[in-house]
Amino acid sequence: MSHTFMGYVRPDGQAGCRNHVAVIPSVTCAGDVASAIVRQVAGTVGCFHHQGCCQLPPDLERVTETLISLGCSPNVGAALIVSLGCEGTDTERLYDAIRASGKPAAIIRIQELGGVSAAIKAGIDAAQELVMEISGLAREPVDISRVVMSIKCGASDTTSGMASNCVIGYVADKLVDLGAAVVFGETTEFLGGEHLLAQRAVTPEVGQNILNIVGRMEQRARSMGCDMRKGQPTPGNIAGGLSSIEEKSLGAIVKSGTRPIQGVLDYHERMGARKGLWIKDTPGREPEILTGMAAAGAQFMMFSTGRGAPQGFPTMPVLKVCGNPHTYQRMEHDMDLNAGRIITGQASIEQVGEEAFAAILKLLSGRQTKNETLGYHSSIDIYTMGPVI
Repeated sequence: MSHTFMGYVRPDGQAGCRNHVAVIPSVTCAGDVASAIVRQVAGTVGCFHHQGCCQLPPDLERVTETLISLGCSPNVGAALIVSLGCEGTDTERLYDAIRASGKPAAIIRIQELGGVSAAIKAGIDAAQELVMEISGLAREPVDISRVVMSIKCGASDTTSGMASNCVIGYVADKLVDLGAAVVFGETTEFLGGEHLLAQRAVTPEVGQNILNIVGRMEQRARSMGCDMRKGQPTPGNIAGGLSSIEEKSLGAIVKSGTRPIQGVLDYHERMGARKGLWIKDTPGREPEILTGMAAAGAQFMMFSTGRGAPQGFPTMPVLKVCGNPHTYQRMEHDMDLNAGRIITGQASIEQVGEEAFAAILKLLSGRQTKNETLGYHSSIDIYTMGPVI
């Protein structure tokens, strides 16, 4: 049986489920101008962040590459770059890379235009033109094998590992078997279970790489005098019944399913033509991991929660799967799927998994998630490694 969705096929061969004009400030100092443009022009979304200047060269390189990956996302039909003019990111490379993907792109420079008010006017005009240029693009049938799904869990409790993560794992296996790609992260939440992931690696080198990224994450915490295995779970996790980082990790990795792990991606890297199950080296906090997953080229994310995490992402729909039946009842207008029925015995993992897969096909063809309808999707930032200087 073939599975298709109605998507926007991009010039570079990717297929998106949304058709946004992304307004991308190249530096945090340009964020207010970008925000004013987004407020005025329908059809735009803002990729706001707090990076782009007074950082060490490796981080400026990472920020530039991440912004390029966001602009090249399949859900972005065109991009407007808002530059201050003296930032550390490479705005010319950002602009050229997005144009090289075949998408319409424009750039405005606040200092050259004479300040904020002139830049806002120029940006509104440029964004309006881009929206009109891509507004006539039509959806067409796309095979499910061209999907990249990202996955995450957040605001977790005991029901996450027992229900909602299991549903996502079921869907992850199904998509991989259909020739699609799945990418997961949260390196901090591999702790205590990293050996299990390494055993699923397709080669010993990939397995060692999984162990290496966990070791680097732990070492970063130790450099601040902290033991991450004692600093996790979070207070909310503990209140939800999770006793240790190992217990949290064992529940968290369930959402990756059971298929072999093909490799590890750097934070800014795009999936490209890769298929199967992949890891992306990310932290667990929502603004940074959602950005990294959108940068991977994921059309959407499945997000497991027990206590109720409502936020989404500007260019990537986030489908919330709630494992706690009480949370779903309280937060029904934020949660997309009720996996709590597994806890109450009203449905099996497979039944809710098939419901989730059907919901994904609708999402890919245009149905909005609940955080999209509420406009609750500005949680974005870029994960960097060094100090602000």
